[in-house]
Amino acid sequence: MIVLPVPMIVALLLGFLFLRATLFTETPRLLAALLLACACQSVTVSVVQYYGVSELRLLQPITASLIPALAWVAFLDGAIRSQRKSRDLLHFLIPVVMACAVLAFPVTIDALLVVIFVGYGVAILVMLHRHSDDLANTLLASGHFPAVIWRIIAIALITSAISDICITLALSYGYHGAPGLILSVFSSVALLMIGFLCLSPDIVTEPVEGDSDEYNTPSNATRVHRQENPPHKANEDVPIHAIMEQLEALVIGKKLYLDPDLTLARLARRLGFPLKQVSTAINLVTGENVSRYINKLRIEHACRELETGQNVTTAMLASGFNTKSNFNREFLRITGSTPTKWQSHSTVTQQTSA
Repeated sequence: MIVLPVPMIVALLLGFLFLRATLFTETPRLLAALLLACACQSVTVSVVQYYGVSELRLLQPITASLIPALAWVAFLDGAIRSQRKSRDLLHFLIPVVMACAVLAFPVTIDALLVVIFVGYGVAILVMLHRHSDDLANTLLASGHFPAVIWRIIAIALITSAISDICITLALSYGYHGAPGLILSVFSSVALLMIGFLCLSPDIVTEPVEGDSDEYNTPSNATRVHRQENPPHKANEDVPIHAIMEQLEALVIGKKLYLDPDLTLARLARRLGFPLKQVSTAINLVTGENVSRYINKLRIEHACRELETGQNVTTAMLASGFNTKSNFNREFLRITGSTPTKWQSHSTVTQQTSA
């Protein structure tokens, strides 16, 4: 009977997820690369720890150091910024730094790995806090879930660092059989968690057709719109009420909230205000973040659709939601009831009043 160690099983699962992501879904390349890096790391750990291929032992910390760097750049690219910056490439020099440490200062390997994993994990958590979970490029229909997913990924990175600390302590106290168990429990679970979360539909969004034309290489109509409504600089003292007036005219007046592909970045571009000013204005005036503000309008629209006798799926799609999970979650949050129960109660109320 063939028995596979836990890290090898994790590697096979992550490899399957990588193939599925690249062949059958529109997974962003950086998230796919993160999946592949996690799979390769699990293979390396398994081969070194359980199959005795000591020649790859020096490679293990180098490949490990690539994972948090990839996670950070994927986070910036998929959640925070609309355009990748050239300085992001500097993060991929982390494995080079680790390789230098392996060759010249091997005594620093464990401490350096801990610093890298904890540093990037904390950086993601700080960035999420700074943006108040208003992520620029995630679909507003997903609510707070994208921020939750990235927060879990950050914690998984920190957990991997904790496993390295546990291994160092175990070896220092003479428990030479502990590293394999620790890697099986901590690192494997952390890598598998990162892999599965990379494929979550709440952070994996398909590119919208024509989006690059509208926002990166504007058409003549878009250029005219931008000339008439030039972007405001972040340091300009624009009154909050002025931002909200333009926002409501666009979102409510033109029913932009019904766009299922709406993100904070697209909303800010249409308004011509910086992201931070838009999210701050909504928060100060309504007490909600951007996704809650937009989804409240969507649920109100869905309620009107349900009152006319539309079924739940039709009302969901007509109100800017693509998935039932997001729709049901937001509907329950706002109305305190499921769509089906709300429609039944509404029907009974209308019949009674008639």
